[in-house]
Amino acid sequence: MVIACKQVWEYISAYLDNNLKASERNKVQLHLEHCEICSAVLDSTRNILILTADERVFELPLGFGERLHVRLEEEIQRLA
Repeated sequence: MVIACKQVWEYISAYLDNNLKASERNKVQLHLEHCEICSAVLDSTRNILILTADERVFELPLGFGERLHVRLEEEIQRLA
């Protein structure tokens, strides 16, 4: 069974935490082997976790959160 990018994105956190059922994990892994976008999302999420795992504080540029949400919504709509 093929899994869509949008589904993979919903599973990213559980995938990284190793909290997926074996069948779901296998679907995500198979998708990641063939999808550069989702592999990049996985790598980015992993990097964010690494960066935020220590006690350093990062100040984001003004308006970053709003721009990020707009961009993510555009991508989700494009892929839907």
